[in-house]
Amino acid sequence: MIQIRDEIASDVAAREHLLDACFGPSRFLKTSQRLREGRRPARGLALSAVRDEKLVGTVRLWDVETGCGRPALLLGPLAVDPALQGVGLGGTLMRGALAKAADLGHGAVLLVGDAPYYARFGFAQAKAADLYMPGPFERERFLGLELAAGALEGAAGVLRATGALDTLPEVAADIAAVAARRRAA
Repeated sequence: MIQIRDEIASDVAAREHLLDACFGPSRFLKTSQRLREGRRPARGLALSAVRDEKLVGTVRLWDVETGCGRPALLLGPLAVDPALQGVGLGGTLMRGALAKAADLGHGAVLLVGDAPYYARFGFAQAKAADLYMPGPFERERFLGLELAAGALEGAAGVLRATGALDTLPEVAADIAAVAARRRAA
């Protein structure tokens, strides 16, 4: 049985291993990563999927703001253990994260990802048409979803990170996890 729960501190190393397995080292080069660096995920919006005490899935959302000052969330990464891909866990994580974001009063979610996959959750290129990432990105993969009607209406400009800064102990834990991963490689 798989349990979806809030991410906890002991998930950090397992989450980093899972992200490496799913995306490889190039994940650190993505423009989305620039918006996440040194920041904490949006409050209450970091979820873990766990089976038999092993982390098998993760999704996080991050506070951002459009160039015109409109708040939104940036989703990513969404990752599922390769051995469990194709069984619906990613969709379950996605629906859970979006429902929780809506319950917490957030109005919009943006992401860079596979348009056909994310369309089934309501994401569309048109919702992000006047928005830009602060670096290279693939326009056709930049998608938006309104959780509240009109939340992205008139939104324009370059996204910027607005989330809480990471605290030193958590940054140290993330750095230690990355260093351990690199030593193991």
